[in-house]
Amino acid sequence: MIRAQFIPAHLAQDFCPPLPPAVGQTILVNSVAGLVDAVNSAASGTTVLVDDGVYPLNGAYLRLDTPGVSLRSASGNREAVVLDGNYLTTEIIQVAASDVTVADLTLREAYDHPIHVMSSTSAHTTGTLIYNVHIIDPGQQAIKINPVDASHFPDQGAIACSRLELTDQGRPHIRDNCYTGGIDAHQARGWVVRDNAISGFWCSSGLSEHAIHFWRGSRDTVVERNHMLDNARGVGFGLATSGPGRTYNDNPCPGAAGSYVDHYGGVIYNNFISAAQADLFNSQSGFDCGICLWNACLAQASHNSIFSTQPPFSSIEWRFANTQAEIANNLTSSIMRERDSASAVLSGNVTSAAVSWFVDASGGNLHLVASASQAIDSASLLPAVSSDIDGDPRPVGARADVGADEFSPPTPLAFYLPVIAR
Repeated sequence: MIRAQFIPAHLAQDFCPPLPPAVGQTILVNSVAGLVDAVNSAASGTTVLVDDGVYPLNGAYLRLDTPGVSLRSASGNREAVVLDGNYLTTEIIQVAASDVTVADLTLREAYDHPIHVMSSTSAHTTGTLIYNVHIIDPGQQAIKINPVDASHFPDQGAIACSRLELTDQGRPHIRDNCYTGGIDAHQARGWVVRDNAISGFWCSSGLSEHAIHFWRGSRDTVVERNHMLDNARGVGFGLATSGPGRTYNDNPCPGAAGSYVDHYGGVIYNNFISAAQADLFNSQSGFDCGICLWNACLAQASHNSIFSTQPPFSSIEWRFANTQAEIANNLTSSIMRERDSASAVLSGNVTSAAVSWFVDASGGNLHLVASASQAIDSASLLPAVSSDIDGDPRPVGARADVGADEFSPPTPLAFYLPVIAR
């Protein structure tokens, strides 16, 4: 389970307000049979509202294949509406149409993926919004995103303000050599992943996928302001050196023309990535990497904070010849690593962070304390990253701070508000 995190209550910007009330036709359901029927029959523009309760699906699933349909809790309280797969439902929610919203729900114990976003054989799937969703103990990846053919793709979606976790109780249900992870996207363009908490994705044996992973020719991914705690791997752009990757007619990576690229462009800004759990370090693979850029052309990783109580293989790594990255103003507790002829432009990174530099490093709270002098006012401002993980402006002092947090001296009225992150 993700531990409590703390944000300065007088400073934090709320990036996760409640969604506006549903408009247009609504259908209120309070049974599994009613829920399945409402989703199957919903016309475009309909919002299916689920009454508070626990819904044992036991094999039933929800396929949203009509554009413009929303599935939300009636109360807006995600913890009050639980769709439970009991490891019998393979995928709890399938999204196979554009402009679908899934919000304010808890999904637990899918045998495979609790949420699976896919294109159809006749159209792209665009405009998916997954918001304020709590996913617990998926049998495979918590959120899967991939196309169904080589012509139609799942693009321009968002995953925000959600909590994805694999617990000690759920870990024994992972199969196929640790085939799990938080978000796993293939051939997907223009997704935004922000303000989420993702924790616990590792196995005793085998290496899980990342907390957030976009590959197989994905492009222009934005990963910002997420908290990742005790995962085997944090953020991954790319992985493979060959295979069924998506390509683009506008040649977004001229330096790699004619060869395989696994991720194009994209930014990774203002994330907290930490590992402190002894069982994770004692597992077969341990904490592998915080940010992993493999065959990732023109990727940018800036102003991230990465801390682990034991050294990972690498805090940030860039690998394979088609990786051309910009890596700037990151704060890590361990090494960054170049591998297999990758190239990167490095600036302003600090790789010697100590536990004493943070409010609660072991608990995942990587906000800086006043004594973190090697990080505070130590970086040149990057115009593209003009605010920090809390939305506070950067810089506060004479120069920007290294890492995801821009330190602000507390005022006499300042206090810290305990929050279970997202």
